[in-house]
Amino acid sequence: MPSSYERLAELLEPTSTVLLTVECQQGVVGPDGALPELAHEARASGALANIARLVAAAHDTGVQVIHAIAERRPDGRGANRNARLFHAAGRLPVQQLSGTAAVRVAPPIEVAEEDLVVRRLHGLSPIQGTDVDPLLRNLGCRTLVVTGVSANVAVPNAVFDAVNRGYTAVVPADAIAGVPSDYTPAMIRNTLALVATVATTDEVLGCLRRPRRRA
Repeated sequence: MPSSYERLAELLEPTSTVLLTVECQQGVVGPDGALPELAHEARASGALANIARLVAAAHDTGVQVIHAIAERRPDGRGANRNARLFHAAGRLPVQQLSGTAAVRVAPPIEVAEEDLVVRRLHGLSPIQGTDVDPLLRNLGCRTLVVTGVSANVAVPNAVFDAVNRGYTAVVPADAIAGVPSDYTPAMIRNTLALVATVATTDEVLGCLRRPRRRA
């Protein structure tokens, strides 16, 4: 029987794997982001640094990277107003406005020319109602590695939407962040572990970088 690491390696075949970063933008996880507590947690926990490591490895191994960005127009057209979260976001001192520094991918994550950047003006999910799903299908994706923020809202939305669309989701537990700090491991253990393969950044890196057998 193959070990859990061997099963993970089978899932992470580079030609059919896509790495998704969720809302890793300067206005969210940057030092001057709209949500200081979340930005601090993403950095202090090491999640942002681990995402950067995963993105760099994806670039080296030919794994496609998609950066999912949440933004809004200055006039708010098309934005949701049907939940407390959206009203609270509209009052924040830093707005995720299209074309501003707030919606650029945050360092230390590096964006390569071959990366795809998908921007959404509505909703809670980086997949539902965006270009991500058709892009994944056109890329021949079978396994989606989900990283980013927040473990409270966007990340679980991404995982559920991926699973509902037939993809296998892999979640590097130390490459996602939410608030408060003890919420993320509880959510992973009690929710995401039921529908996704949970691993560590080092385990994913080891699988991506290990030699592949020649056909």
